[in-house]
Amino acid sequence: MVKKKTAPIRKVVAQNKKARYNYHISDTLEAGIMLMGSEVKSLRSGHVSIEEAWAGGKEGDFWLFNSYIQEYKQASIQNHDSKRPRKLLLHKKELAKLVKKTQAKGVTVVPLCIYFNLKGVAKIELGLGAGKNLHDKRESDKSRDWDRQKQRALREYNS
Repeated sequence: MVKKKTAPIRKVVAQNKKARYNYHISDTLEAGIMLMGSEVKSLRSGHVSIEEAWAGGKEGDFWLFNSYIQEYKQASIQNHDSKRPRKLLLHKKELAKLVKKTQAKGVTVVPLCIYFNLKGVAKIELGLGAGKNLHDKRESDKSRDWDRQKQRALREYNS
């Protein structure tokens, strides 16, 4: 008997649902995040938001800016700042590729989701995105609504 490979299970902590609506995501990549202990505990309890976050280069490294991780209430003096920049852990080749692609006009790095992998390590999924215009957003809304209507019609027809 041949066993089918299953996709790795990951516990998603936070998602940026507006990212795919506001940007054409062309490429995705996984990166680690350098966190403090109190930040990891807040992540595990789900007190995080990456809706307004963005990633960019600074001092030869890639950083995650404007992400919100709530302060952990049980941590005393060693608590963290909730909006501090967090360093992203990337290989040198990935870092060089990201810097090269972001130098193109209109391309930005958008965080898509933060999750814990099977080993319990916090990871972030980044997407290379180009901003959508208003008519592109309307077109994606129309196609999504049309897909929903087709699914409803098929369900009604089959039942």
